[in-house]
Amino acid sequence: MSTAVAGATPHHTDPPLPHARGELSEAVITALREPGSPLPSPAAVAEQDPFGEDLQLLLYVLYELHYRGFRSVDADAEWDPGLLAVRAAADARFLAALREGTGDADGGGDGDVAAAVEELLVEPVGHDPDSVSHHLRRSSELWQLTEYAALRSLYHLKEADPHLWVVPRLWGRAKAAMVAVEYDEFGAGRAEDVHARLFADLMTDLGLDARYGRYLDHAPAAALATVNMMSLFGLRRSLRGALAGHFAAVEITSSPGSARLAEALRAAGAGPAAQRFYDEHVEADAVHEQVVRHEVLDGLLEEEPHLAPDVVFGIRATGFVEARFAAHVLPAWRAGRSALRAPLDASPPR
Repeated sequence: MSTAVAGATPHHTDPPLPHARGELSEAVITALREPGSPLPSPAAVAEQDPFGEDLQLLLYVLYELHYRGFRSVDADAEWDPGLLAVRAAADARFLAALREGTGDADGGGDGDVAAAVEELLVEPVGHDPDSVSHHLRRSSELWQLTEYAALRSLYHLKEADPHLWVVPRLWGRAKAAMVAVEYDEFGAGRAEDVHARLFADLMTDLGLDARYGRYLDHAPAAALATVNMMSLFGLRRSLRGALAGHFAAVEITSSPGSARLAEALRAAGAGPAAQRFYDEHVEADAVHEQVVRHEVLDGLLEEEPHLAPDVVFGIRATGFVEARFAAHVLPAWRAGRSALRAPLDASPPR
């Protein structure tokens, strides 16, 4: 059984299994609690809405077995053949939907990496009504910033972990540059500066519970998909180009977006720890952008030029899932409603 390390802070404890959101996730969660319970068939998985609550939670739970796992779930469940078969079917369903959503249904799409990167470098003039960070800077509503932090905690409390999967699959310039950027993400050797630690401090400053996985039950499918995509790309060697493209999209767009979020937190009266996380990203990611563009991407394509279409796919898939996330949260916030599946002051849905 998975147990917490003696003396660990609450941030490091294994999270409990979430509540199911449909028949598929119910079967998987039950099988993790009671090994040997029936699992969904690949055919049943293939028929599900790829962006629906049930399939996205199923994917998140199965991917999480490769990270910290769950409380009272045997660590060997990570390599259970039956669970891996379910995940393979869900992977295929999700990947096909991402390719369709980015206009790359056959997997042989546009390989113009330079043009795709150039699009990322273009910042909109004035206010962008479809951007979450633009909205939060304009509204400066503390409750919305707090919900945003709860949703993003699913990634930021394991920030950069999904990207480490690609390191053994790179070499030369790309590997050296990727490790250099990741070194910064993990605090440059200082535990107190690990970005996941900084985000936990941000959460505490906002009055949130900073335990790992705490808000999984609150997060809608659109938020799960942004994290699941990283795990999908990271865990598949065949998608190393897509992971590099995703990483480039994150690093290139992070600095201006972080500047807007830092400004919003200051205007909302958030504490210094909350502001520090995004202030740190403004500076660090401005440097990372150059390294990723000129060393990670150029180094990868110098060695494996055939991966160019995958890099472009990773860039566009990132924009696609983030647009879906924005399309979920922004209408709710503009209407004065919570974007979560349950308000932060309420019990998670059962």
